Amino acid sequence: MITEQNYHEAATYISSRLPHKAKIAIILGSGLGELGEAIEDKTVIPYTEIPHFAKSTAVGHKGNFISGTLAGVPVIAMQGRFHFYEGYPMEQVTFPVRVMKLLGVETLFVSNAAGGINTSFKVGDLMIITDHINNLPNPLIGPNKEAFGTRFPDMTRAYDREYIAMAKEIAKEEKINVKEGVYVGLTGPSYETPAEYKFWGQVGGDAIGMSTVPEVIVARHAGLRVFGMSVITNEGYHFADDFVNDADEVIRAANAAGERMKRIFMKLVQRIK
Repeated sequence: MITEQNYHEAATYISSRLPHKAKIAIILGSGLGELGEAIEDKTVIPYTEIPHFAKSTAVGHKGNFISGTLAGVPVIAMQGRFHFYEGYPMEQVTFPVRVMKLLGVETLFVSNAAGGINTSFKVGDLMIITDHINNLPNPLIGPNKEAFGTRFPDMTRAYDREYIAMAKEIAKEEKINVKEGVYVGLTGPSYETPAEYKFWGQVGGDAIGMSTVPEVIVARHAGLRVFGMSVITNEGYHFADDFVNDADEVIRAANAAGERMKRIFMKLVQRIK
């Protein structure tokens, strides 16, 4: 079981390596770690060096904690996250979020690669996450960590409406087409069946993936403001006879959309700072 001391030990170590504090943190998902390359004057800390951090084993996750500036704004970023399907308990999956809180972070950006279940979505689309449906174990189950938040945190506005409005305005200015929708979080690691894609679409989902939701729940529990964005990497509503979900294709699609996401994130951190 992770203790409060474990969080403080990780935060103390990271703090000793950082040149400055940051109020904004970014978690970069599958294939989206290249946004980390846009961070300047960076200090890179491999997860393996940080006390109590897990090892990132997922494809497309570099496993680095980065500090630096993005568009001139101090940020910290995770190049890769931890997943429940890797065998980690939820406390370990969400461990970095609480460490970020101790480091002084006030805003968390989350990104991911997701399957599109809204029939208007195409591969390469960017979707601003407006809400989520959680089908993963809730990371707050167990004794409440009072030092971080209340026993029963509100999730009515899990994704910050002011930030969503800013991102839409930026996308319009940059002439980047963005979608909006509800992200469905499942355990993985198997991809969904056609029947499952159809079911989650019928109950209100627009995109589906294996991450993000636990981090958002813990972030909101800790009082962080959250902005989330998905890259649509496959069309989960259109199954040709030869259709196969392929992890490498997911990474390629996410990488191809990375430049557009980077432009939105860079402008957004400038407005939030």
